[in-house]
Amino acid sequence: MLKIEDVSMTFNENTPDEKKALQRINLELEKGEFVTVIGSNGAGKSTLMNVISGSLIPDVGDVYINDQNVVHLPEYKRSKMIGRVFQDPMAGTAPSMTIEENLAMAYARDKKRKLVPGVNKKRKDHFREYLETLNLGLEDRLNAKVGFLSGGERQALSLLMATFTEPYILLLDEHTAALDPSRAELITKITKDVVAKFGLTTMMVTHNMQQALDLGDRLFMMDKGQIIFDIKGEEKQNLTIKNLLDEFQRIRGKQIESDRAVLG
Repeated sequence: MLKIEDVSMTFNENTPDEKKALQRINLELEKGEFVTVIGSNGAGKSTLMNVISGSLIPDVGDVYINDQNVVHLPEYKRSKMIGRVFQDPMAGTAPSMTIEENLAMAYARDKKRKLVPGVNKKRKDHFREYLETLNLGLEDRLNAKVGFLSGGERQALSLLMATFTEPYILLLDEHTAALDPSRAELITKITKDVVAKFGLTTMMVTHNMQQALDLGDRLFMMDKGQIIFDIKGEEKQNLTIKNLLDEFQRIRGKQIESDRAVLG
């Protein structure tokens, strides 16, 4: 479903501020696989998301979605294949438009444009049905401006809009980080339910290690633009936060020893 081959990206190349954001990334996600991604700030997590979505073009390497090489396909064309939810609840929706209008916009994302009303009764019933799955009462507020929703409500709507057309890939970029604990817990539950309902191939970046352990069937850790740890299935289920921290220290220790050997 998603395949990344030898992707590398460097920012500010050949300057004092040069940073190798991604280094020879090779990754493959099967259809319906739910991967959580952890790593410290600057590890390359969001850069990898941006390369997949098309907002960044890598220096080298290829990105395949459903066997199509999309590495030179612009972001707006990839949007039919990819749903994305950002950390900021203000992103991903139009605050001056109503819930109904936002959903109509998301619904039309993979449709050919026609000169017909954006919302008819059948479509409105469809929107209500989807909103009911959130259990937030938004189905009774279709004409409410999105800008007046709470952060949790807006993030729930963003998640629904991102999955509305059942994209090939769902990217979640720390989408609970800006919420208070109770709302973050709610969005986490909704995420789990939506991904399971549609069988979406999902990549979720998080700084919350417990969340990374609780969600999904695969986990990988990034550091200095590389995937340094990748685990799935029963092995992932048996992991603890302490295991993750120990593994990071072990790998980091080996890297330091390797760097010292190279420097002589």
